[in-house]
Amino acid sequence: MVREQYVSTTQDSGVPRQLPDHVYKIGIYGWRKRCLYLFVLLLVIILVVNFALTIWILRVMWFNTEGMGLLQVHSDGVKLDGESEFLLPLYAQEIHSRKDASLLINASGNVYLNARNENGDVTDRIAVESDKAHVHAQSLDMRTLDGDMLFRADGKDTEVGPGKLRVTGAEGALFQHSVEVPLVSGRTDELLLECPTRALTMEGPKGVVISALNGNIEVTSNMDILLQSTKDGLVLDTQLLKMPNLPKSEGEVSGNAQGLYEVCVCPSGRVVVSKAGLQSTCSGSQDC
Repeated sequence: MVREQYVSTTQDSGVPRQLPDHVYKIGIYGWRKRCLYLFVLLLVIILVVNFALTIWILRVMWFNTEGMGLLQVHSDGVKLDGESEFLLPLYAQEIHSRKDASLLINASGNVYLNARNENGDVTDRIAVESDKAHVHAQSLDMRTLDGDMLFRADGKDTEVGPGKLRVTGAEGALFQHSVEVPLVSGRTDELLLECPTRALTMEGPKGVVISALNGNIEVTSNMDILLQSTKDGLVLDTQLLKMPNLPKSEGEVSGNAQGLYEVCVCPSGRVVVSKAGLQSTCSGSQDC
């Protein structure tokens, strides 16, 4: 506390007159002063701790002028060198590796790649699990770098784009329903078309051609074999045609001393072998 006294004089007597004392409070004293000093000390401690933590974070996270450690921020995107682990989902418009390395996505569990629409709903999904991979999409389209279609599949049909589809499995290819192809060929081994439980049908709008350049053609069926042409005829173009198991007519024919036979085609379409005579014996054959 400071006491100040002010003395004034009058113009008449010149005798100084005692003025009443006035007390002014200057500064902060007592518990307020101690609280202020304590608050300032606390602010200084917090400032020092924050500065130390900032320096520690900068050292640990490897902040530099180009980014953070192995993570570099450029104008056209973010570049990350080395192996990285993401604990939460990663959202990016494009992910690609360096020119001299491949892109590897590895996870301790499953790997999921999701595509969402503008509403945030998942439209397409690729799931890679420990023993299998799933693709959930409206359509699957695989193309070359030039844009040529290799494989396309949707809910209705499947299309294979290359000029050749080669099946290298030991058991070949199994089709549950019909197959439409312009050419079926066997390159190294024998070509076998088989239907164990039902009928095998081959149809072509412009004809069906079956050829074997270096081997035989064998057609085996437990029931009838039907060769039918709706417009033109049936052409068997070969140097040698063998039908060893055709039924033979046992009737006696005069003039057949040399044991000759003729092939007869019955009105029903059946083919039989009849003993040859001076004239045709097909009309009188008992097997037709």
